[in-house]
Amino acid sequence: KLAPIPLVSINIGTIMIIKPRIIMNLPRATASLIASSSSIRAISGLSTNIKLNDPTLLRVPSTESSRKTFEVYNPAASSDQIEDGSAVIALLDSETGADAREAIEASQAAFKSWSQKTTGVERSKILSRWSDLIKENDEDIAKLMSLESGKPLSESVGEINYGTSFLDFYAGEAIRPTNTGGGTIWPSPFALADGSPKGKIMAIQEPVGVTAHITPWNFPLAMITRKAGPALAAGCTVVLKPSELTPLTAIAIHHLALRAGLPKDVFQLVISDTESTPDVGEEMCTNPIVKKVSFTGSTRVGKLLMKMSSDTVKRLSLELGGNAPFIVFGDADIEQSVKAAIASRFRNAGQTCVCADRFLVHDSVEEEFTKLLCKEIESLKVGPGMAMGTNVGPLISKSAVENVKEKVEEAISDGAECIVGGSSLPDIGPNFYQPTVLRNVATSSRIWATETFGPVVALRSFHSEEEAIELANDTKAGLASYICTNDMSRAFRVSSRLEYGMVGINEGVISNAVAPFGGVKESGLGREGSSVGLSEFLETKYIMLNH
Repeated sequence: KLAPIPLVSINIGTIMIIKPRIIMNLPRATASLIASSSSIRAISGLSTNIKLNDPTLLRVPSTESSRKTFEVYNPAASSDQIEDGSAVIALLDSETGADAREAIEASQAAFKSWSQKTTGVERSKILSRWSDLIKENDEDIAKLMSLESGKPLSESVGEINYGTSFLDFYAGEAIRPTNTGGGTIWPSPFALADGSPKGKIMAIQEPVGVTAHITPWNFPLAMITRKAGPALAAGCTVVLKPSELTPLTAIAIHHLALRAGLPKDVFQLVISDTESTPDVGEEMCTNPIVKKVSFTGSTRVGKLLMKMSSDTVKRLSLELGGNAPFIVFGDADIEQSVKAAIASRFRNAGQTCVCADRFLVHDSVEEEFTKLLCKEIESLKVGPGMAMGTNVGPLISKSAVENVKEKVEEAISDGAECIVGGSSLPDIGPNFYQPTVLRNVATSSRIWATETFGPVVALRSFHSEEEAIELANDTKAGLASYICTNDMSRAFRVSSRLEYGMVGINEGVISNAVAPFGGVKESGLGREGSSVGLSEFLETKYIMLNH
């Protein structure tokens, strides 16, 4: 009788993975890891050899079913590793729309007790404990993030701090009078016959209900905590679909959520492959039990989810694509501006929705800014996320590399000058691309007109403040924007005219738990983070009490 697949060692800088053909030749019950808890409904059939300090983080129930499986890849793998099959770091069963429906129904059954039979204090304690457990397991979780997303290990550690800050913040918000059970009393406008006030005018906060969430691959932990944290604090139940590219981090922190005391059906995962994802998304958007959908991803998909949710008139939070301008005025501190530019553009290899995409530099400082920027970029180390010292990891897939390559080539053919980089790095792996600087980019080029997930600076100069604002606003996107200036009058004047939900002034990394994150125009609806993010999961009920 064969034993379950062991969790084999994986060290920083070394990738040891099980080959899919070996897994497929084993019985399903053997190829799946034995469950550490029978309470986990929505995850089954995970096979991996990643060694963790706590191997139970990746243990899930075995299954005898004939489910379709899908592979999770390390995007930093070399061509040889892809060829011999060792680029695969896990094999999972894929769930379907029917599984999502089952999870939603279980979530509905759990909603009454979670919302009505727990206090804000109790929910606060659970969120705080969940945050503590993630921090206690930071080494394991950082490994998983870097292996499945490719981001440098230092960024994965940073994401743990960033992601848990949302749990810490909403643990605090859970006990405030602005949360579920709290509210406001206003003086009555009505009068009795003797002129005294008649009754009480009250508004109380209640949880929306069952919520569905779809999270992206580029922040495998933080996008989960940023969405689930306020929902759970408000007393809502959560059904969440993580990206099929990065499900392992989600599985690990889901385990920790249960250990922290979350009831099993209050927070559930539905994990599906690329083919089944549309069915899962459709179930979330069309099922009348779901009262709120939260999605982070592309504008194209966001519009589709919005259409599907219209028949049941769901509340929506949509954090969609960006095309952020980065404006450097002539009075800016150039060293500070370059530091902010590097942080904004090259974090996660340029694969974030708030990355600076379009660099507008005043013609009086263009030469100075560009020279220093290129110097700093040339010192960046490109490599696997698990390798020590890596600054820029791989893109998430080969198709992502091809997209960046095509945009760069088109920009050059449109008249841009490539002064740093400009090509892929196949010697490291098929998913790597050089940090690149393009100068004199035409506004008609795709790399300027559309969001680019990749380590490329598209730069052009401007002469007047009015010209910079006009160029910055010339897009359908409206998520993040950045300006560098030492003139405070200009800082506030330009900020007020930029058509974006967020503005960073002399800073390239602006997201945090206490600030409302979100966009305008086609970059989405609603806000995440801050007390505003909590209100997205609350309904306000008006009560007129005559006594």
